Amino acid sequence: MNQSLDEEFLDGRFLVAMPGMEDGRFAHAVVYVCAHSEEGAMGIVLNQSASNITFADLLTQLEIIDDVDAIRLPSPADKMLVHRGGPVESGRGFVLHSDDFFIDSSTLPIGDGICLTATLEILKAIAEGRGPDQAMLALGYAGWGAGQLETEIQANGWIIGPADPSIIFDQDNETKWQRALALMGIDAGMLSSEAGHA
Repeated sequence: MNQSLDEEFLDGRFLVAMPGMEDGRFAHAVVYVCAHSEEGAMGIVLNQSASNITFADLLTQLEIIDDVDAIRLPSPADKMLVHRGGPVESGRGFVLHSDDFFIDSSTLPIGDGICLTATLEILKAIAEGRGPDQAMLALGYAGWGAGQLETEIQANGWIIGPADPSIIFDQDNETKWQRALALMGIDAGMLSSEAGHA
């Protein structure tokens, strides 16, 4: 599992929190890495719901739709969850989505058919039924300064693994952590929550 971070950046990969993750905000988190360079990293937590707001509420607050329209959102917008993407800029929306939707100068292609867009325009498109086939909305993101993520990985805070669109886009947040580990051939039940201190 130990990978040299000097060889590659982690864009388009999963970070899966180890059971002993010291930062409670990331307990059992699955993070999709959107950008990673020598300057730092940015990712979206995939499995934490924002319990205090619905997609329709958010669209109404942003004045993308009127209250009356909220009850008539087209599919899949009518079932879209709002996630807590991380502690940075938690009032800003970030949409991970399939690459069948693209806004020039706004959409960042990440890899394997996954893109990131953080504009009101994509929310409007989703609300009107002309957005991407698959989308996941998060408020905020997880950010790391230069060398910070590498230090956390070396301290066994995260496991690096391949990303899977089915884990990114489905709504079963309760099982995403176990499924991301299973993707790497790891049984979640075999991981100890005890940190290995001597």
